[in-house]
Amino acid sequence: MKKVKLIYNPNSGEKRIVNHLDDIIKIYQKHNYMLVPYRLNKEEHISKAFLGIDETYDHLLLAGGDGTLDTVINSMKEFDIDLPIGILPTGTANDFAKALDIPWDIKKAIECIIKSTPERIDIGKINDKYFINVASAGMFTDVSQKINPDLKNYMGKVSYYITGIEEALHMRKFNIRVTSDEVKYEGDMYLMLVFNGKTAGNINLAYKAEVNDGYLDVIIFKGMPIPKSIPVLISVLRGDHLDQFNENELLYFKTKKVLIECSDDLSTDIDGEKGPDFPLQIECIKDGIQILGFNK
Repeated sequence: MKKVKLIYNPNSGEKRIVNHLDDIIKIYQKHNYMLVPYRLNKEEHISKAFLGIDETYDHLLLAGGDGTLDTVINSMKEFDIDLPIGILPTGTANDFAKALDIPWDIKKAIECIIKSTPERIDIGKINDKYFINVASAGMFTDVSQKINPDLKNYMGKVSYYITGIEEALHMRKFNIRVTSDEVKYEGDMYLMLVFNGKTAGNINLAYKAEVNDGYLDVIIFKGMPIPKSIPVLISVLRGDHLDQFNENELLYFKTKKVLIECSDDLSTDIDGEKGPDFPLQIECIKDGIQILGFNK
């Protein structure tokens, strides 16, 4: 019987995973898999989740949001584990699962995972850490970090918008220097996003992004006067196409590697968790992980 390690965050989303554990075990047993669960918690280091993993394991099954996936994948890289990964989107936003077109319904997601073959996809690297969906700096960057966990579990995705509106009331520009083979830019910006996936907070921004093209998609909202920036911000939140904006308002380019420097006291975020300090050396790691259930 093939083994599968289930690593799950019981507090992700609205704690949806807790009510589906028996269903998950039942489906895997039906397909002749032995499921070995590990419950993530703050008291134990995540390294314990990988104890005993050997050649008898077929794949890892990760249940949680983007932050959970980020934590697990960073640990996999640290311990040199390259098992295929199946994702159950049980978090609040589940942006990366959407980029892979993984069903939100847990039973459908499992069937999709079990019936698929592993595919290599890209991940991002920012200084010495990895990210799967997006790295960001500037306005809204730490919205996910600021959300009250109880509010997040109770209100779900709406909590992102409430906290984001509060952030928009205190718009501030930051001076940055961007250096890549494709773009050289020095000037003010409100927000910078570097995507491996397509969405942030369920807003479809990097619509040109592909998780297996060897490139990251960089979007920089330039530091315009506030009267001009507000209409742009509203359009973005509505999900309007970014091609309508000119280069004085927004930069959108693809790159394999980019250096971003900033002298301001500016926080960063990777997949909803606190990111590293500037300067930021960001690169695409081509074929960085194996994924199951990917609808290309």
